[in-house]
Amino acid sequence: MHSKSILFPAIILAFSASLLADWKKHEVHTGFHTNTAIAGDFTKDNKPDIIANNDQKTRLFIAPDWTEIILDDTKGHNLIHSEAFDVDGDGDLDFIGARYQPGLIAWLEQPDDPTNEPWPLHIVSKELNGIHGLLRGDVDLDGKLDLIANSAQPVGTPHPESLAWLSVPENPRRAGSWPVHVFAKKDAPGLTHYIGLGDVNDDGRPDIATGAKGFPSTTGNYFAWWEAPEDAKGTWTKHLIADGQIGATNIHPCDVNGDGKTDFIASRGHGKGILWFEAPNWELHGIHPSLKEPHSLIALDMDGDGDTDAATCAFGAKEAWWFENDGKGGFKNHRVATDQEAYDIRAFDIDLDTDLDLIIAGRGSKNVVWYENPMK
Repeated sequence: MHSKSILFPAIILAFSASLLADWKKHEVHTGFHTNTAIAGDFTKDNKPDIIANNDQKTRLFIAPDWTEIILDDTKGHNLIHSEAFDVDGDGDLDFIGARYQPGLIAWLEQPDDPTNEPWPLHIVSKELNGIHGLLRGDVDLDGKLDLIANSAQPVGTPHPESLAWLSVPENPRRAGSWPVHVFAKKDAPGLTHYIGLGDVNDDGRPDIATGAKGFPSTTGNYFAWWEAPEDAKGTWTKHLIADGQIGATNIHPCDVNGDGKTDFIASRGHGKGILWFEAPNWELHGIHPSLKEPHSLIALDMDGDGDTDAATCAFGAKEAWWFENDGKGGFKNHRVATDQEAYDIRAFDIDLDTDLDLIIAGRGSKNVVWYENPMK
């Protein structure tokens, strides 16, 4: 009895200390306004590297010392969003970047010797304008990854205030622009932002969600999702989740409270607040309602306990946070960093210790940093 009374408190104290421990900051690059940074093995050495775009240059930072290689310095290639997957099917990781305006999506092909050979640049599309969201996912369930992007601007594009998915052509190295499949044709006004993908209505097909910050304010400030038809190239149906959401930007479908239904975790990145909407009636719950301008958002299991947590870095508050889900939709909020501005946030196991670290592209902070998860 005595030994059990000693051991049980010791376990609790160790767990609490791990949650409250500092997230160690590691600087990858400083000196330039940075909008996007993404991790992956870009050098075929089984170590996670980072690619970021700043000062109109796409830069590869090679782990573990973050040696820098400039992959593309084409004038005007100010890329604010990025993705990474094996575009050409040759077994290595390529980089995809998007410019906001005038709209451009391009991919950089990883060569055989990625640290010594040039990375060929290929155009994906110039049809969209106001690209403020880029996401990979198998939209049409053909076993191949597609790209999802928005075309938020009302001018300068054949697809104003729209959302689209782009399928990889048969030979992407030689192809021209990728096929653009517009699923929300002039149906996404208000300057849409980031994109979420998931099966909202449990029909086996991935649906797509987004938030619009308001531009002008009378046409935006909402979260919505589009229901996928049986044929992803067919007509999608729009469903409003909530309006009156000032500065809405990010939304991710996931089961927040463990009831088997798809909810949404969201942020008002040009306003205030991290929140979640409970299915089926989209009842709103606050997670961190007062956080100022949480422009970035990820929703995934940060602590390995099987439920969906979230993380953000807010450029208004200049703070990074992660939000620990109790599995029932109750959240405990943990501050990761102060005096850190952001535009984008990602989770990746940078130090290969089996937990997820946080990568932040600092806009006003003019840096690329990663914060080491102390929970393992």
